Amino acid sequence: MRIASPRLRRARCNQRLKMAEYIIRMKVMDHLLEFAVHCARESGKIQRKNYEKHFEIHHKGEINLVTDVDFACQERIIKLIRQSFPQDHIISEEKSNRFDGTQNRWIVDPLDGTTNYAHGYPFFCTSIAYEVKGEVVLGVVYNPIFKELFTGRKGRGAYLNGRRLNVSGIRTLKNSLLSTGFPYDIVTSKDNNIDHFINFLYHAQAVRRDGSAALNLSYVAAGRFDGYWELKLNSWDMAAGALIVREAGGRITNLRGGRFDIYKNDVIATNGLIHAQMVKILKKKTP
Repeated sequence: MRIASPRLRRARCNQRLKMAEYIIRMKVMDHLLEFAVHCARESGKIQRKNYEKHFEIHHKGEINLVTDVDFACQERIIKLIRQSFPQDHIISEEKSNRFDGTQNRWIVDPLDGTTNYAHGYPFFCTSIAYEVKGEVVLGVVYNPIFKELFTGRKGRGAYLNGRRLNVSGIRTLKNSLLSTGFPYDIVTSKDNNIDHFINFLYHAQAVRRDGSAALNLSYVAAGRFDGYWELKLNSWDMAAGALIVREAGGRITNLRGGRFDIYKNDVIATNGLIHAQMVKILKKKTP
């Protein structure tokens, strides 16, 4: 019987250790994703319970709403996170946030599409992402009215209710269905997206504006939209949806076609095939 050399034995041992570490990491990620899904579903229960019923509506700005349902969803999610992951940081829309790049971080929008929710328009969701060392590794977007759960894990694909997602195969902007949104300072700021919106009306098949960045991004991942752009967003609007788009085979950049950063405020998400065409239109002046 041939005996392996010490060098070969060490190599095999290292290989087994690496495999064991990989399996442990995957199990940890599986647990984290399951937990994020649980949080999103718990938030969804609150949204369904109060949908089209009386609740308090407050104003953060002239047209920027927040409801008691936003706060109730956020409170539930934060309580669950602090019980299970007390060392992790939490960034959420309806709270004061501290940014520490050294800590693992939950990025939460408890109710994305508050204006829709307040008016009984069923296009809203909970969005939850998990960031490790500056990189988003999983994302969950849940619409409790349509019962659609979008999930993504870095390197493991994107899914809708367990079905693998892929972006669309539309190759030309003229045949594309796009989506966008407008900032809350649309009346007072010239940088309000109206110029881009008008340009795309001339160059795309159609443009939709339905009030939830997280769902718009998820719809790009599902191939329902071929492209999406928006400005003046926050990390909780984009973090989960952007990962889901990438894992579905899509492309994400800033409005100039450069590197995307969830802590900047603008995004283009596409099937990849029309990306350069969209960047070109975004550089144009209003006709």
